[in-house]
Amino acid sequence: MRWMQQRWAIAAIAPGLVLAALAGKPAATDGAMVKQVAPPTVIPRPVKPQPSAAKALIAVPNRGIVGVDQQLFRDRQQPGDRRALLTAIDHSLQYLASDRALRDYQKLSHLGISRDRVERSLQRFRELVVRSRSAKELQAAVNREFVVYQATGKDGQGTVGFTGYFEPIHVASLQPTADFRYPIFRLPPDFATWSKPHPTRAQLEGSDGLQFSQGQLKGLEIAWLRDRLEAFLIQVQGSARLQLTNGKTMTIGYAGATDYPYTGIGRELVKDGKIKLADLTLPALIQYFQQNPAALNTYIPRNQRFIFFKETGGAPAIGSIGVPVTPERSIATDKTLFPPGALAFIQTQIPYATPSGQLQQRAVQRFVLDQDTGSAIKGPGRVDVFMGTGQRAGDRAGLINATGQLYYLLLKP
Repeated sequence: MRWMQQRWAIAAIAPGLVLAALAGKPAATDGAMVKQVAPPTVIPRPVKPQPSAAKALIAVPNRGIVGVDQQLFRDRQQPGDRRALLTAIDHSLQYLASDRALRDYQKLSHLGISRDRVERSLQRFRELVVRSRSAKELQAAVNREFVVYQATGKDGQGTVGFTGYFEPIHVASLQPTADFRYPIFRLPPDFATWSKPHPTRAQLEGSDGLQFSQGQLKGLEIAWLRDRLEAFLIQVQGSARLQLTNGKTMTIGYAGATDYPYTGIGRELVKDGKIKLADLTLPALIQYFQQNPAALNTYIPRNQRFIFFKETGGAPAIGSIGVPVTPERSIATDKTLFPPGALAFIQTQIPYATPSGQLQQRAVQRFVLDQDTGSAIKGPGRVDVFMGTGQRAGDRAGLINATGQLYYLLLKP
C-alpha cells in the first residue's frame, strides 16, 4: 500500500488528524454506512515527555507504560493474532537485514537509534512473543527488558492523531465502456524528463476527469472505473486490488507522482462550509458527492497532485520499507522522524464489530511494526494504522479518528 505514495490515510483526504475516514480511504465506496459508533473511551497518557524542538522521540521512565495487548492470545471472545504479529516481525527483520536498511539508517543518524539495536530488539521481542503463555506474561517481560521512547506528538506532550488505511477492492474494466469511463494510469515512460512544474491534475485530465486523451495521459490507461470519486480514492490510497469484469483480478501499486503537495478534498469541503469538521467521515464525504456529483469537478482538481500506478502481479500490500504490511499490526509514520521497521506500541481507539454487526470504538493497546509512510503522514503527531483488504477493512479504517500515544521499544543497553 504504499508506496511512498501519498496516501494515506484517509487522512489524507481530510483535515487535521485526518480522519482516516475522512479522507480517503474508500472503505465504503458503495455508500455503506456504519450504523452506530460508541463514543470513544479516553486512554490516559501515562507519561508526558518534555517538548523538544530537536527530537520526535523522548526516553521516558518505563513504569508499566507497555500495557496488555489483549488481541494477541485467544480468549472467549476472539481467536488471537499472535501469528500475524510474528509475521509482521519477520517482515521487519527481513528489511533490517537488507542493504537498503543500512542505507536508510545511515541517513537517520540524527535519531540516535542504530539499525543493529532495532534488529536485536526485534529478535528478542520475537523470542518473548513465542514463549509467552499470556498477554500479561509478555507485558511483564517487555517492561523488564525494554527501554521506552515516546513520540512527542503534535503538541510536544505525546498527543498523536491516529487514522486508518486499507487496500480497497474495486470493480474495473480493461476497456472503456459507457459504464466504465474513469481510468487509472501507468507512469509515463518519459516522466523523468517532464518539465517542472509538472502539469496540474486539471491540465492532465480536465476538470471533469474525462479529457485525458487530449494530452500526456493518452495511451497510459491501465483500467477503467465506474465512478470518478472511486478512481480518485485509489490515488489517495496509493494501491488497490481490482476485480475485473473479465473475471480476473489485478493488483496495482504506486509508481510515481507529480511534484505537487497533497490537498485533502475533505479539508476543502470543511473550508467551504459544506461539511462540519465534527461530521467529517468518509461515509459523509461519499454521501456529499453522491448528492452533489457536479461538485467533483470543483473539488477533485483542487488536489493538483496526480498519482501513477504499476501492476504488481497479485502482490500483497507493500509498505514503504519494501515488505508486506499486516492488518492491525503495521503502521505508517513519518520516516524522517521514526525508525523504519522498528517495534512500537500504540494506545488509541479502533472500531470493532458488535454481535449485531455494528461498529463500535474500542480502546486498544497494541504492539505494531513501523513499516510504512505517506505524504499525508508528517510530523511526530501522526500515525496511520493498516486495517487490511476489502470493504469491511475500509469501513473500519474510515472510522479511525482518535488521539492516543505512540511508543517505540528498544532493548536496554
